[in-house]
Amino acid sequence: MRLTKQGHSCVRLEKDGRTLVIDPGAFSERDAALGAEAILVTHEHPDHFDEERLRAALDADPAAEVWTLRSVAEQLSAAFPGRVHTVGEGDTFRAAGFDVEVHGQLHAVIHPDIPRITNVGYVLDGAVFHPGDALTVPDRPVETLLLPVHAPWNKVGEIIDYVRAVRPTRAIDVHDALLTDLARPVYDRMLGPDGPGVADADHGRLAPGQSLEL
Repeated sequence: MRLTKQGHSCVRLEKDGRTLVIDPGAFSERDAALGAEAILVTHEHPDHFDEERLRAALDADPAAEVWTLRSVAEQLSAAFPGRVHTVGEGDTFRAAGFDVEVHGQLHAVIHPDIPRITNVGYVLDGAVFHPGDALTVPDRPVETLLLPVHAPWNKVGEIIDYVRAVRPTRAIDVHDALLTDLARPVYDRMLGPDGPGVADADHGRLAPGQSLEL
């Protein structure tokens, strides 16, 4: 399996000549979803779900399909009947040759005055977990955690504890578009062996367009 980091929280996964993309949002490349046979969306916030990007991908490939929660599916299903699938916690399905499990229910708390929306995460092939905007701990081991490292709803101490709770083999940063270059070494130190550390996990990050063989 090849993992390619794209802008912000978007990743592209390729296996056996097939492609799946997660969260092509407004901070991702405009062509982030193009060429994907399957597109997974964790929730409705625009940095994870950009309707224009999804419509472009679905128009370009009549066989492309989307799996997402109800709030996103309702915005697409009428235009693409039979190609937009609504999922929730506990669901399993197969997409672009990947076995997918759905974990989680709610977005992380931004502020008590802001209503929480739904959010789901996806485990692919029992190995890679993308939690969206939540610190969901799946009830199964995962090798690679896609780590939402910087957001209005988190702090670095919570991220360290989250990696410790999930206990992946590796943690790869996502949700990082608002993290400046000055801040990146600070986060790397805090999450690496010279800081409090993240148990036995290997922490790393990829620049947009960089890939990793899993």
